[in-house]
Amino acid sequence: MSQILEIKALSRSFGGLKAVSGCDFSVREGSITGLVGPNGAGKSTLFNLVSGFVKADSGQVVFRGDRIESLAGHDVARLGLRRTFQIPRELKNMTVIENLLLVPAGQTGDRLVSVIFPGWKVKAEERKLVETAREVLATVGLSEKAGHLAVRLSGGQKKLLELARCLMAKPKMLLLDEPTAGVNPTLIRHLMSVLRKVHESGVTLLIIEHNMTVIMELCERVIVMDRGRVIAAGTPSEIQSNEEVLDAYLGGISA
Repeated sequence: MSQILEIKALSRSFGGLKAVSGCDFSVREGSITGLVGPNGAGKSTLFNLVSGFVKADSGQVVFRGDRIESLAGHDVARLGLRRTFQIPRELKNMTVIENLLLVPAGQTGDRLVSVIFPGWKVKAEERKLVETAREVLATVGLSEKAGHLAVRLSGGQKKLLELARCLMAKPKMLLLDEPTAGVNPTLIRHLMSVLRKVHESGVTLLIIEHNMTVIMELCERVIVMDRGRVIAAGTPSEIQSNEEVLDAYLGGISA
């Protein structure tokens, strides 16, 4: 299986703080990989570097064979690499389905040249987008909320909406930053089921998560960071038996 994402000697400092320091790892295409470590380990900064929100001081980010560390966030997203955030960023005063309909780029009706296209062509495209949006909402379990304002969703539902917005763009890979944080236990099980369905559809997942039950159940490989660098990587069972990781970072999850 080929590597869809490769992080090579990636570093970023903020003042005198080395948030990411010579970080190296890769993610196999078609996998679900976990990224764990204590608060301040550099995980979210790493996501920011990979997704183009922050520029690296040095090192490389290679996505599907191409270097992307110099690209802006919107250009990275267009390549098929999308991300979610710890705190969802929904468009509060738009409906759930409107949040999705804004995602696809290059819509005919959004361009000035659309005035020369027949109205039926624009409407046909809009109908197709609505159909796709409803399919995505069904995938994440938000069909009944399609017409609701996004601001009225619960915290867990907003996380599902953010995931749905990513799926609307038909990504090749998703970076998920603490998808279950602040989500009630029942919805966590649903979210895990949704992530499995997304993975089965062919999307590679890299997940930052502090809920180790989620990591151990979902992920086939786990990467552990501390102080901006990778200190361990392996299968969940290998990480569980790594004494340094258990004692210093995971609090004895095998107990």
